[in-house]
Amino acid sequence: MDAGRLWAGGAATAVVAALIALVGVLISEGLFDLQMVEPPLLPVGGSFAVRYAVTAAALALVATGIAHLLALTTPRPRSFFGWIVGLATLVGVVLPFAMEGTLGGQVATAVVNLVIGVCVLSLLSSVLARTVVVPRAPGPSAPPPWQ
Repeated sequence: MDAGRLWAGGAATAVVAALIALVGVLISEGLFDLQMVEPPLLPVGGSFAVRYAVTAAALALVATGIAHLLALTTPRPRSFFGWIVGLATLVGVVLPFAMEGTLGGQVATAVVNLVIGVCVLSLLSSVLARTVVVPRAPGPSAPPPWQ
């Protein structure tokens, strides 16, 4: 496992997730004038957009930690990672509809959460594929199956 590259990819993913949250708020509230519902966010910064971006980045780093743990302990880390992040994303999509707000604000928040989740899943799955090294058996390599 190349942990340094995994965490560098996780940090880059956190930046992208934060930017998606920021752009999502700007589009939803600024362009479409929809008041997004406020999901549970980290209490950092003075504005909703900053708290949303910081929370998205923090969750991307948590996902990186989960990917690292799975890579060290499970036989198929990308499969388990996909399920975990996929289900967490589903929670993020459904959660706004359980909160007070307009239907437009709930949909806008759900869409932004979905895009953040898909981003984290796709980027970290790719990073995981490049940072986990599968050990090979010693000796000559086997010919490809098509020969």
